[in-house]
Amino acid sequence: MKKAIVIGSGIAGIATALRLNKNGYEVSVFESNSYAGGKIHAFTNKGYRYDMGPSLFTMPQLVDELFILHNKNPKDYFNYSRKDVVCNYFWDDGKRFSAPANQGEFINSAAIEFNTSHEVLRNYLTGSKEKYDLTENIFLRKSLHKWSTYLSFSTLKSLIQVGKLHINKNLDQVNRQYFDNPKLRQLFNRYATYNGSSPYKTPGIMSMIPHLEMHYGTFYPKGGMHEISQSLYRLAKDVGVSFHFDEPVTAINITDKVAEGITTAKAIYKADLVISNMDIFGTYQNLLNEEKQPKKILQQERSSSAIIFYWGVHRESSELDLHNILFSKDYQEEFNKIFEEKILADDLTVYINITSKEDESDAPEGCENWFVMVNAPANFGQDWKSLIAKARLSIITKINTVLKIKIEDLIDSEQVLDPIGIETKTGSHRGSLYGTSSNSKFSAFLRHANFSSAYKNVFFCGGSVHPGGGIPLCLLSAKITADLCTKP
Repeated sequence: MKKAIVIGSGIAGIATALRLNKNGYEVSVFESNSYAGGKIHAFTNKGYRYDMGPSLFTMPQLVDELFILHNKNPKDYFNYSRKDVVCNYFWDDGKRFSAPANQGEFINSAAIEFNTSHEVLRNYLTGSKEKYDLTENIFLRKSLHKWSTYLSFSTLKSLIQVGKLHINKNLDQVNRQYFDNPKLRQLFNRYATYNGSSPYKTPGIMSMIPHLEMHYGTFYPKGGMHEISQSLYRLAKDVGVSFHFDEPVTAINITDKVAEGITTAKAIYKADLVISNMDIFGTYQNLLNEEKQPKKILQQERSSSAIIFYWGVHRESSELDLHNILFSKDYQEEFNKIFEEKILADDLTVYINITSKEDESDAPEGCENWFVMVNAPANFGQDWKSLIAKARLSIITKINTVLKIKIEDLIDSEQVLDPIGIETKTGSHRGSLYGTSSNSKFSAFLRHANFSSAYKNVFFCGGSVHPGGGIPLCLLSAKITADLCTKP
């Protein structure tokens, strides 16, 4: 039986291991941490449970697919419920909008709330779907770095209709074409943050992201986001994938440009395939440091990072739901500060995720577990102590202004995660959440391929390579990578 080694047990690493196992490989996963899941991790503090990383779950069929692939009933491992409300939005002037998950209901509600015609909203969302349909097979389900991808009818169809993709305009410019209301533009501009980019730089093709939420829906996994990675980890163990925890890999062993296995802190392991689920930057700098480096790729602009406060709050808030966004007054200034000056604006957009809204056991009675996040620049050696203090003050001011409370008096417990901590815990270069940013119309093509063009039997999966970051894209990355591994 052929052997495959996967470096890193993030969700893409586990998913790749599952697919290779199904294809007949003996798969071993090596992880420097003591647990599986990468960024999809959880912790408890003083009776509060928190998902540490990603908080939005969409396209659950990509998770179910892995169980079905192994002839397992997904519900025996993993369950989730669909949300009726995508997100609650708040502005400083008192404006509030609860966005329905159903597209028709969203159009009706948004038309009234933002004084916009039903037709304009419907046309925008139709365009969102068109972009997704035109690009799904090219950008999301195949390697952009293989000529065979471009020799197909679907590719030709997309190229003929390239004008519909708005790649020569940024997301904000596209949204300005449709919406006069600045709040509605801000609502749709926020989707740039799904890949750690700026709406004033990322191409208009990103306006396809609302389609994913309104067509496929948003969901809450029973047991929290952590259960996504843990259910797949349990499946992987059940089908025979082996895991080596607390065993960091120190090198991918290359002889005559062919991978032969890995070296860890404990031993040398032979393998026919080596797949890295590590950040692509760390893979080259730490595991292939004696090999030729793809300098242009490694020097690309990093995506945004985050500062996250995990607060135990002695309050039950009827105005908040699972997902909540409190917008800043000047969105463009906020992103200019992040990407141009590598600092924080004075007024910040605040995201609050509260899983105790779905599972009361995540917080003590009468309390809630608040995951409070602001977008932040990647780590370039800034004074993070000062930036964290600034973020905390801005967050408290925003919450108190919008919700008319004094949140600082209601915080029972607090932990903080900053870009340095993200880099330390997950290996993400500079603490960026999505690898490289998508602040260019060429970003999709500049992401590292899922295979090495320099070395045989070396492959890559995860959020820092094609097709990008976020749970759905990481799962699609695993499928692309596994397919490449098993093609003759």
